Amino acid sequence: MPKHALSAPEMIVLKLDNGYNVGIDSSKIARIEVVECRPFREYSLVPTVQFDPSLPLVKVVGTGGTIASRVEYETGAVKPAMTPQDLLELMPELGRIARLEVEVLFNILSENMTPHHWEQIALCVARTIERSDVSGIVIAHGTDTMSYTAAALAFALQNLPYPIVLVGAQRSSDRPSTDAALNFISAVITTLRAPFGEVVVCMHGTPSDTYSLVHRGVKVRKMHSSRRDAFQSINDYPLARVWPLEGRVEVLNRRFIPRKDKDSLRVIARFEPRVALVKAYPGFQPEIIDMLVDRGFKGIVIEGTGLGHINEQSIPSIKRAVELGVAVVMTTQTLFGRVNMNVYLTGRRLLEAGVIPCSDMLPETAFVKLSWVLAQTQDLNEVRKLMLTNFVNEINPIHTPDLYPRWPGT
Repeated sequence: MPKHALSAPEMIVLKLDNGYNVGIDSSKIARIEVVECRPFREYSLVPTVQFDPSLPLVKVVGTGGTIASRVEYETGAVKPAMTPQDLLELMPELGRIARLEVEVLFNILSENMTPHHWEQIALCVARTIERSDVSGIVIAHGTDTMSYTAAALAFALQNLPYPIVLVGAQRSSDRPSTDAALNFISAVITTLRAPFGEVVVCMHGTPSDTYSLVHRGVKVRKMHSSRRDAFQSINDYPLARVWPLEGRVEVLNRRFIPRKDKDSLRVIARFEPRVALVKAYPGFQPEIIDMLVDRGFKGIVIEGTGLGHINEQSIPSIKRAVELGVAVVMTTQTLFGRVNMNVYLTGRRLLEAGVIPCSDMLPETAFVKLSWVLAQTQDLNEVRKLMLTNFVNEINPIHTPDLYPRWPGT
């Protein structure tokens, strides 16, 4: 099998019958016997399955990630799988739900996403919404930074006529435990049948292939590196549960933004790239703040401790940043709960220095929102006003005890 760029030159990679690969040191191989030579498989360009023309049309926007690939078993190579026929052959159940049209904007690892990519995706979605023949939009995206892109699109595209659904996969399509099919089918069902008009993330709701959960794009985080049910709503309920075998969307959270008329679409697809997200920690060095200011950053989001704190040695640097026109906002690294900077002296001093408290916004949501706000205005009074405005339910004014997850049986 082909080796990746960092493979040791003396290693030979073999594909095993179970689908996994093994590397063998060639210096330890006593004999090689050729058992069979297989020709490379040529995939047919002639569709083997067809979409029903009477079904609604869903636009699939490809940006990369595990969900947008398939494995060629003869070589073990991972190939892009983002044509309508590829998707239908991989997931024939889609043929009973919708017709698909695919546009691949780019095919990148999600850690390489930038604010410029967010703008491109948002403008592509806006163009698609203007079309009368499209009934829904699904965005295939890598899972690692999916919550950032979801938040960005939520602010950039408001008053939506149907859900814009981001979907990904934790397990590649060559693994028996792949989650790609259930996630993608659920995403298509969501964009067509859910009653809300929000940007959402649709992923496995349990480790099993039972149902998917639909999370609000500004209230979701990837909470596990490999589990199939890695995504979780924070400080909010999931919007819905999708039962893909039944084609049914069960609404779980009635605090949603309903679908709007297409003429009501509001597009502000601009983001200021010079925004930083920094984490408070014991011994945090204030010169980090100074460096960001001196390098021309326009905004700083602090992922503070507890109710929204950072060591008091950093307060003079933060005050200097605000005086020089840099927006500084505070979130909490506890994730659950909200900042309250009026309780302790440090918080009150930070407020006096001009820090903007971001209620129960996730740090990544506040980071994206500040980038979006600063692209519209850099007047700090207006920035404060916009950061404290609840545009797409990124702020939940009411927290109930059941929003905080507990271990089963406690």
